[in-house]
Amino acid sequence: MIVLGVILLVIGFLTGISILWTIGIILAVIGVVLWILGSVGHSVAGRKHYW
Repeated sequence: MIVLGVILLVIGFLTGISILWTIGIILAVIGVVLWILGSVGHSVAGRKHYW
């Protein structure tokens, strides 16, 4: 999810399409939050780790 967010950020920046930029930011933030929750030991969606 983080990688997809970064890809959309780059595409949105290069093409000037603001909706891709916005979706990229949202996906990257959600991915980072899930990654942090999984790495500290909290279960994410019923799993002990998230990747």
